[in-house]
Amino acid sequence: MKIKEITHFLEAFAPLCYQEDYDNCGLIIGDDLVDITGVLITLDCTEDVVDEAISTGCNFIIAHHPIIFSGLKRLNGKNYIERTVIKAIKNDIAIYAIHTNLDNVHNGVSAKIANRLGLQNCKVLAPKAELLRQLVVYCPVNNAEELKKALYKAGAGKIGNYENCSFSSIGEGTYKANDGAKPFAGEIGKIHSEEEERIEVLFPKYKEKYVLSAMQRIHPYEEVAHQIFILENKHQLVGSGVIGELESPLATDLFLNQLKDLMQTDCIRHTPIINDTIQKVAVCGGSGSFLLSKAKKEYADIYISADFKYHEFFDAEKDIIIADIGHYESEQFTKDLIYDLLTKNFTKFAIRLSKVNTNPIKYL
Repeated sequence: MKIKEITHFLEAFAPLCYQEDYDNCGLIIGDDLVDITGVLITLDCTEDVVDEAISTGCNFIIAHHPIIFSGLKRLNGKNYIERTVIKAIKNDIAIYAIHTNLDNVHNGVSAKIANRLGLQNCKVLAPKAELLRQLVVYCPVNNAEELKKALYKAGAGKIGNYENCSFSSIGEGTYKANDGAKPFAGEIGKIHSEEEERIEVLFPKYKEKYVLSAMQRIHPYEEVAHQIFILENKHQLVGSGVIGELESPLATDLFLNQLKDLMQTDCIRHTPIINDTIQKVAVCGGSGSFLLSKAKKEYADIYISADFKYHEFFDAEKDIIIADIGHYESEQFTKDLIYDLLTKNFTKFAIRLSKVNTNPIKYL
């Protein structure tokens, strides 16, 4: 099996277009046409992780954090990034990063935290806008049903937990075929009118080429009249963080102790306890201070994330409890998320969880 078969699968689950502008997701090192000998999954790619890949016969490392965030001007081995890249290249090991695109899908990194905490009725905390497109296409009435089925199969017409969603209206289309045309109906040089169905469907922008390809393949007209609109609607299944509820309220001190155990962290930095119980919980894996205002607007009792700066704790304003559990600690179970995705869908090669603890922070 080729590396590209795995990357295509991962990018269907977490499309690259969902990554943040500053990020560097995707295949960073290696040739995607190489056969896989084994996959090693890690949170961070370091020299020790590459050594582990070599020793276990894995030629493909899947990391959450990209080893390269910005351009490298030299490869002299002067820092851990350069040394890791050089070692991977010398040993024909490919490195792939699935970072903020995995953060931004509704069943991604933050959802993994929510599942461990037993949250229910979960939704994306900060849905993203301008990720949806609307296709409007005009088709002869007798061919409309076949066209809609093709559009659905290509990924259009899905809204939340619903599929095959569309809107149609009937009208009259006209055209005159000129010399050289091959009209579906009508004669060269004469105006023709055709009863047509106006079909409207939504689709995520990363599906655009598949949707348009299906339209062109099935539509009977030589020239297909259609429009694509960029929607400002927020995509409720794509965005940062997750918010949900505990099945029943839990005493705050008990919840914090359970949080420490469930997330396997040695330290929780938190703001003053302002409420006796916890029920509504907001979470975000990694550096999530930018979502504090969203968590407050959703009236969460507590917001669990990482990398809060000193003065940012004041922003809780006694409206919410901030619980900083550590960056590595908040994302450590992302490895399990990736592992479960791959092992449920691929069985032709070994898939391993890295045994290297890449957390650079230690606690006394």
